[in-house]
Amino acid sequence: MQPMKTRSQRCPGFSLLEILITLLIVSVGLLGLASLLSRMHIAELEAYQRTQALILLADIAERLNIHRDTRFCFAFTTNATLGTPYIGATGTGWSLPTGCADGSAIQNSQADAAILDLNDQLQGMAERKTGSTSGSGAMIGARACIRYDGSDLLTDSTGASIAESGTFTITVTWQGIAPTMAPPATSACANGLYGSTEALRRAVSLTLRFANLTAAQLDQEQPAWL
Repeated sequence: MQPMKTRSQRCPGFSLLEILITLLIVSVGLLGLASLLSRMHIAELEAYQRTQALILLADIAERLNIHRDTRFCFAFTTNATLGTPYIGATGTGWSLPTGCADGSAIQNSQADAAILDLNDQLQGMAERKTGSTSGSGAMIGARACIRYDGSDLLTDSTGASIAESGTFTITVTWQGIAPTMAPPATSACANGLYGSTEALRRAVSLTLRFANLTAAQLDQEQPAWL
């Protein structure tokens, strides 16, 4: 008796099905990787813009400190609700204040020049594309507001209010890449100019107060080598 021969049964198309499933898995993985890279790029750009905003914020505070005799010329933001006027990217509420008259002629000229320079920095004029007159070296839609609040004056030992001892609030705003959450009401600057939702408006703020020193106190504050 001869042994029976068995034939191996084949499943037509099985290898093709394996390939299709593999391609599907790889495609899903590549899509996930692309989404991750996109989110990483957005996060990096958001972090870069925030860093630039903090640098500008510190620069504005330093300008106020340098020009403290004419610091009220920098307090150009009068509408605390809308955050206008502002400097930087042009739009509704933009205004470039000039004609400072709080100090000497030289001090007033220097204050006007400082505000103009800050406006140029916010517009990114330090870096331009070839053949373009617009700046590209700042955040998207960078703007700045400086507001003085004279309702919280300091008091002396007798309880009398000290003149010009209120607070200055500096706010730098720009447009984010993806919606997150609206800045607090205390960071009002160029409100409503960053799309249909405030969730795209980014803001950093700094509040500072200047000592109202007398001439005698200023002389005492001078270092010995000056």
